[in-house]
Amino acid sequence: MAGHSKWKQIKHYKAATDAKRGAQFTKLIREITMAAKIAGGDPAHNPRLRTAIDAAKQKSMPKENIERAIKKGTGDLEGVHYTEVTYEGYGPGGVAILISALSDNPTRTVAEIRHKLTRLGGNLGPPNSVSYLFDRKGQIYIDGTKYEEDRVLEVALDGGAEDFTAEGDQYVITTDPHGIHIVEDAIKKAGIEIVEAEVTFIPKSTVHVEGKNAESLVKLLDELEDLDDVQKVSANFDMDVEQMSGA
Repeated sequence: MAGHSKWKQIKHYKAATDAKRGAQFTKLIREITMAAKIAGGDPAHNPRLRTAIDAAKQKSMPKENIERAIKKGTGDLEGVHYTEVTYEGYGPGGVAILISALSDNPTRTVAEIRHKLTRLGGNLGPPNSVSYLFDRKGQIYIDGTKYEEDRVLEVALDGGAEDFTAEGDQYVITTDPHGIHIVEDAIKKAGIEIVEAEVTFIPKSTVHVEGKNAESLVKLLDELEDLDDVQKVSANFDMDVEQMSGA
């Protein structure tokens, strides 16, 4: 798919040799809480909450943690007040970066993000400086070693998917952000297991990076995502993923 982000693919590749992500549960809990706060605690009538709960279950989060996060969002339990913030900027090689955050202190969050960008060869931009370069889409990831490509492709397209790509050892299915659950249900009904599903920002076109720019960019994206307040990072780059084994 033209313009598909490589960041998810790189993280998938690195996961085989890099088992960090200790703060993953915290980020998932924040997303569940925010989704419940915005549109209520019933996932049947709150697509964002359903996506967040599914993501938590895929990471084996205990049911009690999920229920507690929902109650904090609906106000049934006391919790921290988070604000949704999106930051925009550029990384090494002129790569556009969108940073989605949930913060209880946006002043602190923007200072941390600016520090990372400046230290690692990027800079923070004003609102709308790069967001126009991305489309909001649903994406579903499937283990490509378990299923025949033609079968997954047929099920996905019949279920309403917009696009399908085979990337390394995984399949990536792209959907309308509001229709991701329809496609998910079709895939599950066909007996195909979903590794992960999310609504994210996909670049309309990409900037190719290599060498030191590629290494610096991966380090920057990794460190941005490791910030407590950052939920997700999207970037419009392309690179040879196999060269990132040492990243």
